[in-house]
Order: sequence, then structure tokens, then C-alpha cells
Amino acid sequence: MNGWQLANEQYLAAALHWLRLRLQHSASAAEIEQARVAMETTANVEPPPPLVILSQQFGLSPFEETLLLLCAAMEFDTSIASLCNQAQDDSHRPYPTFALALACFDQPAWDVLSPLRPLRHWRFIEINQSATSPLTTSPLRADERIVNYIKGLNYLDDRFMSLLIPLSTANSEVELPPSQQRIEETIIKQLEKNKSDRLPIIQLLGSDCLSKQLIAQKVCASLNLHLYRLPVELLPNQATELETLARLWQRESILLPIALYLDTQEIESASSTQGLASPLNRFLTRSNGLFFLDTRETRSLLGRTSITLDIAKPTPSEQQTAWIQGLGIEANGNLQLLAGQFNLNLVTIEQIIQEMETGGQGRIIEQNSPPPPLLLWDACLASTRPRLDNLAQRLDTKATWDDIVLPAEELNLLHQIADQVRSRSIVYQEWGFGQRMNRGMGISALFAGESGTGKTMAAEVIANDLRLNLYRIDLSSVVSKYIGETEKNLRRLFDAAEDGGTILFFDEADALFGKRSEVKDSHDRYANIEINYLLQRMEAYRGLAILATNFKSSLDAAFMRRLRFIINFPFPTAKERKTMWQKVFPPQTPTEELDFHRLSQFNFTGGSIHNIALNAAFLAAKVGTAINMSLLLAAARTECRKLDRPINEADFRL
Repeated sequence: MNGWQLANEQYLAAALHWLRLRLQHSASAAEIEQARVAMETTANVEPPPPLVILSQQFGLSPFEETLLLLCAAMEFDTSIASLCNQAQDDSHRPYPTFALALACFDQPAWDVLSPLRPLRHWRFIEINQSATSPLTTSPLRADERIVNYIKGLNYLDDRFMSLLIPLSTANSEVELPPSQQRIEETIIKQLEKNKSDRLPIIQLLGSDCLSKQLIAQKVCASLNLHLYRLPVELLPNQATELETLARLWQRESILLPIALYLDTQEIESASSTQGLASPLNRFLTRSNGLFFLDTRETRSLLGRTSITLDIAKPTPSEQQTAWIQGLGIEANGNLQLLAGQFNLNLVTIEQIIQEMETGGQGRIIEQNSPPPPLLLWDACLASTRPRLDNLAQRLDTKATWDDIVLPAEELNLLHQIADQVRSRSIVYQEWGFGQRMNRGMGISALFAGESGTGKTMAAEVIANDLRLNLYRIDLSSVVSKYIGETEKNLRRLFDAAEDGGTILFFDEADALFGKRSEVKDSHDRYANIEINYLLQRMEAYRGLAILATNFKSSLDAAFMRRLRFIINFPFPTAKERKTMWQKVFPPQTPTEELDFHRLSQFNFTGGSIHNIALNAAFLAAKVGTAINMSLLLAAARTECRKLDRPINEADFRL
């Protein structure tokens, strides 16, 4: 027990002795006065006893302080119950009441019963009033949190334990980059300049939750505050419950050095937003203290001033510096490539570095040696996957440049796309183009052509060459019949892809990027709004987005202007088809006497050639022979029937 705890125990002992004398009919005035002086003497310490602090901070009158002591004493001293019986001349009342306090203590005041006075407003006491009992004779009980505080135990009210999440201190040693340090300094200066009783709410805008949390943690560390996170969807909808929660939090913010981080990121649908905006506003208007509001867009908060700040991830150069400092190595091309391709926050970078140092996921890293570049790259890729796996389909990319067959001009454009992705950090950062641009720094390409001409394979080839994840957008999970939902789904998709380890592949893009129509009714208006939103996000997106369509003419002209590459995938010529036939069979596939020249005379796309080769392989596996011309011609005949093409039997005879 330290000196302050010992002093508090001495004060409580003196206060309980004085209280017992006040409740006894036989105590003399001299004894009571002597006990009062002893109590005041033990209270004259620094810092004061908790009961005195409560009285000062919450504006308790001497009478209210004494009443609170009486209620808390029931937990400290078992003899208080019998004394309450004696003082009230009623053996059925072994508990404190307002009537007992008004009769026994000095400076009684009837307004102590009011819900507006501190004892009831701050929930210091609880009144167990039945339907037939008067308020003045109903049992009083001190709140458990307040009882423990008076005893010297100061902890967060356990009624918040199911709602609040302490923000991890594991990243407290992470140093903010200059761009985010300036934001931290701005917040602290604004708080220091505040002269009103209520602190402004700090609205942190953007999609990067970890950066916002890290900045809030740094601000709280500077102010010696503990930060807790509250998901807004956990706020109660009932007004009475919300009022109680708000008062309890404000009480906690006075008793403890704490701040609250309100997280609205999980609110996705329009109905949820409308349903939770009102509880959020009511909670903020009825509470005081320091609040950080994690939100995508500025919110109107009734009756509260706010500081609104846009939070972005560290710049590419700051990310490169974080890699260098974390890995303890000199700058090199690999780290520059990492910072140029991936857009990660400091928390994620630190987690990846720790995984590399500990040899996470079965990886073994030699001590005091930098991790292999490919290992770092794969770790960054893995960190960008979780958010997108729920929004789009990840394609397993196996195709390489050797597998794709295209005319030289189209093949050269594909190589240009891959080269531009690799060189973005040089052009935008080192050569200064990024300082003159605030949009259009991504790369968008349109792959147009008939089905089966290699559009998907080309996307796979680029992703495989760049070692990036390829995600095909499932339109059924994006497009919604509800107004505003499609834009929300697209926002989630693009925000998740901004981390940089992803290529977005919009297959059948004409269904999503179609032409805007003349507005004849509300459906046309909202459909055009969706397309306008897509135009804006496509231009602001910083990664590689590939659109594939069989109907190029169906796309809106505004998209065509924003596309950096347009590649037409032509129907393959006989020479190209021959090359496709030669490449379609894996090396281990048994074949015999295949006439590639004859096969190339059939007007099939690459997709159909793949289907024919695969069907022929199954036919060969069934009969137990190698793939031969007879089986290939049979599979080709089946493919023609599937495509509703006229069949000339002479073409399929050996």
C-alpha cells in the first residue's frame, strides 16, 4: 500500500467514525465535532481523497457529499445497516434513504432529490423505488463504480467492457511520417487553443482506418490519454439507454484520462447509415470529452464544433523510408519498387517487417540479413488480399508471355502496360509528374474483341508477369437495384484495391460501363449517377484497371477518353491459329501425328481451340490412347455444333 492509499484509508476510517456518531442518538455534540475535525484533518492531503475529488469535480454540495458517503459506507462497514435502522426507528429499513439524510445531516436540501442534481444526474446513487413507496423512504444504493472509486480503485466502468475495444499499444513506437506528423500537430494545437467547456470533435476522413487510429493514438499519447474504440453500430437505439451511456461516458472521462475513437466504417448500407446517424448525434451532443470520429465523409454534428482532417497513407517516399528504417538496409531498387507498387500504411509495413524478422508462415530468414525481395513482395501481396476476397473473385494466374498469341502491335501494347506499372514510381515520384497531377495516375486499359480472343488470358499474363493479384469483378455483387447501393459497393471495391497489390478486371464491362441514356424517369437519372460515379473513381484510381468487352461500341464515350490503352483483340489468322495449336498441349500430354496446318484452317478463336484440345484429351484418356487427329476432329465437330456453325463433313474426315 502506497502513501496515498494509506492516507485514503485513514480518511475513510475517520469519515466512517464521524458517520456512525451522526447516526447514533447517544452521541454528544462534542464527540461529533471532534470526529468532524479529525475527518477534515485527514482530508488535507495531496492529492485529496477520492470522495473529496468527486465533490470538487462534479459540484457536490456538503450535504450531497455526506449522503454519498452514507450510501458508500454500507459497503465498507456492516454496522451502518443497524445504525440506519435505529436512526429511522424502523427495523424494516436497514438502508439509507433521502428521509434519513434530511433528518440527520447538516445543511439539508430538498433539491438533492432532483434528477438534475449531481447525485442522480451522474448516476452516483441508485433508487430502488417500488410502485407504492415514496421517493424519500425508498432504499438508496451507491453505484458500484463510485464505491470502488471512493475506496481508491479507479478503473473503467465494466458496463463499457462489452462495447469498447482498447486500441493496441503495439504500434505506439511507430514514428509517424512527416505528412502525418503535421496532422498530429494540427490536432494538438487546435485542442490547446480551445477555450470552451466542450472540446471539438476530431473528424478523421478517409478509408485508411489504421493510419487514422495511429494518428489518434499519437495525439492521445501526447496528452497522456488512454484511447478506446467504439464501433458506432453498438450504440443503443433506445433513447433512455443512449442517455445513460452518454452520461456514464462523460463521467468516466472526468474520472479517468481517456478518449473515445468512434468507428463508423462498418456502416455500409443507406438504411444503416440513417438508422445510426441519429444515435451517434445524440451520443455526441450529450457527452463531453475528447472524441475522434472515423468516417469517410464529413458528418454534420448537431450542437458540436469539429475539426475535420483528411487522412491519407504515407507518401511513396515516406513508405520507402519506412521500409529502409524497418529493415535496416540501404535504399535499393527493390524497396523503391515496393513503395511504388504498394500503397501501405505504417502499421501494415511494420507488421510485414516483423513477420520477416520472425520467419513467419514457415519462412526462415538468416539473422542480420535482409529478406529476399520476392519474399517481401509476396508478404505485401498477402496483406492486400483480405479486403478484396469478399468483394471480387481472385483468379489464379498461370499464363505467361509464351502462352499468348497476338499480332505484334497488340502484344507490344500489352508489354507497354506492364512496363508502365513497373515504372510508376520513377515517373511520378522521381521525375515529378505526381506533383502536377491529382488524378489519372492509375493505368486503365480496354480489351475489346470477340469472346475467346484472349482478353482474359492477356490480363492473366500481365498479372503473372508483374506478380500481382488479379481480381475479376462479379457484377452480381456490385450492381444493386437499391438506389445508392451500387456506388457504395464500387467505393468499397476501389478503396480495397488502392493498397496496390491488385489488378481489377472488369469482365463484360459494357454491362457496368454502358452509355448514359436520356433521362426520362427516375430510373434513368440514378443509372446515369452510377455511371458518373464510375467515371470519377476510374480517373482517381491509382492502380491498374482492365475492362474487357465484346461490344466496344456499347461503352460510354467518356470512358474512352479516360482509358490510357485500348487494345483490340482480332480474330486470329491462320498463322496465329497454327501457333495456338502448337502451344495448346502441355509438354507431358501424349500426342501423335498432329497436322497443325490442317487444324489451323478451322476458323476458331483461341478459346475454342483450348476447348477442343481439352475435350480431345478426355476422349483420349477414355480410350487409353494418345491424342490424335481423329479425336481432335471429333472434338472440333462438337465445338462447331455448340457454336451453331454449319458443318461440312468433308472437313472432318481423315
